[in-house]
Amino acid sequence: MDNQLRGLAENAIKRTLETRAQALNTINQLVAVGETVNFSSVHKHSGISKNFLYTDEETRKIIEEQRARDVDSKMNRRAKYDKTSRSKDVVIATKDRRIAKLEAENRTLKMELENLRGLLYAWK
Repeated sequence: MDNQLRGLAENAIKRTLETRAQALNTINQLVAVGETVNFSSVHKHSGISKNFLYTDEETRKIIEEQRARDVDSKMNRRAKYDKTSRSKDVVIATKDRRIAKLEAENRTLKMELENLRGLLYAWK
């Protein structure tokens, strides 16, 4: 009887290790593809029960760490593109100065062209 219990315990440990390896493989595949890693996505792609993913400490820790990395990278990307009203005002002011400079240059060039046309007309 002891031998049977030992065999059951060893088999349970073996299945747990295989399932954990399968979960880690799925997490690595999701990261490689660029999909979000959370308990539902790992469950959906691997077929491993959510109960196992939540109760197995090592797997849970890895999923939570990867999920935190995903959130941090998304926040950094979003912060890069979010502009405050002050920075928008700076961009608008810079564009206004550039437009004014180009308009002044355009007026100067039109006057030069008009003078050159006058000289050309007078020369004929």
